[in-house]
Amino acid sequence: MKKIVMTLCLLVAAVAAQAQFEKGKWIVNPSLTGLNLSHNTETDRTTFGLQGEVGSFMVDNLALMVGAGAEWNYSGTNVDVYQMGVGVRYYLNNGIYAGVQVRMEHLKMKSYDESQIGFGSQVGYAFFLSRTVTIEPAVYWNINEDRSHFGLKVGFGFYF
Repeated sequence: MKKIVMTLCLLVAAVAAQAQFEKGKWIVNPSLTGLNLSHNTETDRTTFGLQGEVGSFMVDNLALMVGAGAEWNYSGTNVDVYQMGVGVRYYLNNGIYAGVQVRMEHLKMKSYDESQIGFGSQVGYAFFLSRTVTIEPAVYWNINEDRSHFGLKVGFGFYF
């Protein structure tokens, strides 16, 4: 009996999730990037990152995303990274998604400022708390000419 109830709950969640990934729907996705609320004792530095994305489903399951973000004190160094970019996300019917993005990154230190093009990819899961609100944990990989960075992020999704 327990297995039947669990199967029905998963089926209802999958049907509800599919309805949110239809053409014409919108998504707003603020998140904490990198779970970088960490402290490097060697350099006595704390890292923190925020990111926000807004997107529109151009066709079923495929969203065009525009985003901005910042990481202060990146990786325990004295570098702040500010970024803006565009990308796409593809959702499977069960809430799993994969995305890619291209963005302009501005690295700021006391001694210099530098801008460069960066690329990123992510894989995550949209766990629906209600018909329009999700918690979205994801694994990401960002790369540019200077660095490659893997990380985790947790965000909320609001579907309209």
